[in-house]
Formats: sequence, C-alpha cells, structure tokens
Amino acid sequence: MASPLKRAAFLDRDGTLVDELGFLRHARDVRLVPGAAQGVRLFNRAGWQTVVVTNQSGIARGLIGEQDLEEIHARLRELLAREGARLDAILHCPHHPEEGEPPLRGECACRKPAPGLLLEAARRFELDLGSSWIVGDGLRDLEAGARAGLAGAVLVLTGKGRAELALAREPGLRTAADLPAAARMILAPDAPPGQGR
Repeated sequence: MASPLKRAAFLDRDGTLVDELGFLRHARDVRLVPGAAQGVRLFNRAGWQTVVVTNQSGIARGLIGEQDLEEIHARLRELLAREGARLDAILHCPHHPEEGEPPLRGECACRKPAPGLLLEAARRFELDLGSSWIVGDGLRDLEAGARAGLAGAVLVLTGKGRAELALAREPGLRTAADLPAAARMILAPDAPPGQGR
C-alpha cells in the first residue's frame, strides 16, 4: 500500500526566512527575519513538510559558489534549530537567463516564477501539491505556486513584500504581516483553498 502524499509549506528564503541583503554571500551574514523560526515551527507541529525554494542567480553571476551556498544553508538550519524549528529540504535554482556562462546562463524550468523547484520537491518527497501552499515576499513566488497547482499562496509583508504588494494587479491577493501570521492563516481549519494564487 502506497504511503499517502504529504502537505508542504513551500517557503521563499530571502525576505521571508532571512534578511533581504540583495545577494547573501557569507554564512556569517545570515540573520533570521523576526518570527521566521516561529512560523516554521507552526508548520512542523502541524505535520507539514517545510521546503525552501530559492532563486540563487549569484551562482551564475559568479558572486558565490555552491560551497558558499551550502554553508549559508547550514547556518540557516542551525539558527532555526536553536529555536526548535526544522526545514525538511532546501532546493535552489543557480541559473540566470542572461548572465554568467553556460550551462548556468539560459532559460531553465527551475527559476521562479517557473514551477520547477516545486515540481521537483513533489517528486522527490512525495508531496501533494494540491493541498500545499507557498509563502514568499515576491509575486514570482506566488506565480510559481499557481503554476505548480498549489492550493494557495501568501505574500508576506517582510523583505520586499510591501513593495511587491504595490505592484500587484490581482484582486483578492492573500497577504500576511510575516511568516507566523501566514502559517496561522494557512493552518486555520477554515482556510479557503485557491485564494491568493
């Protein structure tokens, strides 16, 4: 008998979990957005998988290497763990459509708003996309969620979220002050599906 598919909270990294620095290059510069660990913990306690999906074109641009990124993500996990929060996976896109050298330069299926990272996570970890959500501070996060067929999406007003909200044209966009507020909204028993896609 096949195991049931799991729900996931797909989380953007910069501006949602860690401070938005433009390009985060060093593990020593990782700082959690206030409330980030609490938000992740709420999903952990509800039994949801927590999967970070992040564009990291700094790799294509030659600003950071894969090893630097591994150290940054190890530091992120460490800071969350100190507050009792856990990430189940971190997936990144290293590409940029116009900068860097092939094969990192060019169109890809994983750079948000493309849904590739979410689809890959669903395959790898047996996730139910139709009952999963995405939380991010960018409209491209929400678009990636819609293109992957997620139940819904929330724009957090941390990071660049407020500036992105001013650019939004879609009525009924679902917003939250920060990740804990987004988690409570998503985990509420009467959270309507499909809003904020």
